[in-house]
Amino acid sequence: MHFIERHEEILRRLEQEKMIKVTDLSEAFQVTEKTIRQDLIALEKRSLLKRIYGGAVLPDNGNILPIALRQQKYGTEKKSIAKAALAAIKEEDTILLDGGSTIIELAKMLGEFPVTVITNDIKIANILVAQEKIQLLMLGGLKIPASATLYGPLSKQALERLRVNKLFLGTTGIDLEHGLTVFNSFHADYKKSIIEVADHITLLADHTKFGQTALIKFAEMQDIDELITNAELNSRYQKRLEELQLPVTFAE
Repeated sequence: MHFIERHEEILRRLEQEKMIKVTDLSEAFQVTEKTIRQDLIALEKRSLLKRIYGGAVLPDNGNILPIALRQQKYGTEKKSIAKAALAAIKEEDTILLDGGSTIIELAKMLGEFPVTVITNDIKIANILVAQEKIQLLMLGGLKIPASATLYGPLSKQALERLRVNKLFLGTTGIDLEHGLTVFNSFHADYKKSIIEVADHITLLADHTKFGQTALIKFAEMQDIDELITNAELNSRYQKRLEELQLPVTFAE
């Protein structure tokens, strides 16, 4: 098992179990305890966990984990971001919706005018399938572990033949110097693929994503054309975005 795969699995187990032991991980991955301790040190340096004697626990409150809990928060902010994104969609557009809680809110707002929607997210497809004015294209593939998204050779081949007007992109973490990151290599590969097929890329991200770094980088800030976030974003980040000359919409 490659160390990236180990790190993914360590974080997955930590999010589920809240505490992990070096001995258990050593046995599960069939590597030495020294290797596991090195893994935990590397992940702690990125603030993704906190080491304790014999293992590790979730980091302090306010960090990027646990993902499921963070997705349930800031509902009002996510809805306002989604509303701002909706204003950028025109009749007969072909749009691609990435996954994530904010983009799910955007999907809930669609249906008042004709638009083609492409997605690999099962939750988004379930929201849109009954909307008569939505032409829905669901990308195929295998279900990604611990998510509601599909990915694999089928979706990758389909994407190679597609071109979309607008991509609404999500992310787990945003570092203005080091880019956009997620925890899962499947998600990272998929996001790289959808970025390549879009004429215009809009990142939807609430203020809590900034200053956070997940495991795997999938894009630079320069790869996106526009950012929609909420007005609570720290002024330091607002100033840095101005310096990057990235168009930003602050949803109200």
